[in-house]
Amino acid sequence: MTTPPAARPVAPNGPEVEDLIRRAQRGDLPAFNALVLRFQDAVFGLAARMLGSTEAAEDVTQDAFLAAWRSIDSFRGGSFRSWLFTIAANRCRDEFRRRGRRPVTGLDAARDDPDRADLDPPDDDPLPEAVAEQGELRNALEALLRELPDGWREAVVLSDVEGLDYAEIAAVTGVALGTVKSRLSRARSRLRELIDASPELAEHAQRLRGGR
Repeated sequence: MTTPPAARPVAPNGPEVEDLIRRAQRGDLPAFNALVLRFQDAVFGLAARMLGSTEAAEDVTQDAFLAAWRSIDSFRGGSFRSWLFTIAANRCRDEFRRRGRRPVTGLDAARDDPDRADLDPPDDDPLPEAVAEQGELRNALEALLRELPDGWREAVVLSDVEGLDYAEIAAVTGVALGTVKSRLSRARSRLRELIDASPELAEHAQRLRGGR
């Protein structure tokens, strides 16, 4: 699988994006195409990390932007990127259903319950950024992400890769704020376990922590 591009920092909107949105809402297709060029890497990266397939991510990205064009009049402000992520994440869930998968099942579903903190100790710290930023280790980390339950992976990608806050993740995923926090906590704990179980990643993470 081709590694999706690293997320680029994107301002929530900004004057240029706001102008393009207004023009697109008036039916200006070139303005919408400019929005596609601006946000397509972020949408593709989200889809690729959620689905674990470049081909499926390309299809989802195309479908998401087609849906965004059809429903551009429904955008009422806020982060345009988060609005696009909501559409793309819904398309990813449709793909999971097509594959006969459920986003979260069994014990994983129970662990999503914010009132069941006894199942695992909470972990509110993000993943070591330096590990994720090392190009030579990115493929290994991408593989670990694919081992997470779908809902957990979605939350950690939106938070630790795309930089969304809890409220934005709740809006994109359509789940309660407490569930978002629980998913992130469980996902980060599980990823640390997987990193520690990988000699290459564990050694590198140890160096980044200063040998602690």
